[in-house]
Amino acid sequence: MIVTDLEELIVRHEGMILHPYNDTVGKLTIGVGRNLSDNGITEEEARFLLHNDLYTALETARALVPTFDTLSRPRQLVVASMAFNLGQKRLAGFKKMLTALQVGDYSKAADEMLNSAWAVQVGNRSHELAAMMRGNLSTEV
Repeated sequence: MIVTDLEELIVRHEGMILHPYNDTVGKLTIGVGRNLSDNGITEEEARFLLHNDLYTALETARALVPTFDTLSRPRQLVVASMAFNLGQKRLAGFKKMLTALQVGDYSKAADEMLNSAWAVQVGNRSHELAAMMRGNLSTEV
């Protein structure tokens, strides 16, 4: 099939680099010659990447919160959202929040979320997530 043959030819010529880099003319590029500077990505591609990242965030949430699957859906969303935003290493640094979650002290967990540099960095996002954690409120999606 021509697409398969073309793929092999292009990969051989372009290479495959799985992180952003500047190509020979200074354009931000990723993968197999995808010129992000001029072409970006499609919404479908963005959602594909997002879904992969969401599964990673859920794995992180479950790794750091052994009781994750017993939490209410709003609280699961809070922890997974933070895992998505912070990554495993930085979320693991929220030791007091994670401990509060383990013992079911959701008000303390919310306080610890807000008592962080992260809360300042993300602004209203932290307040919405803390309210969801504290009151078991649904997200307004």
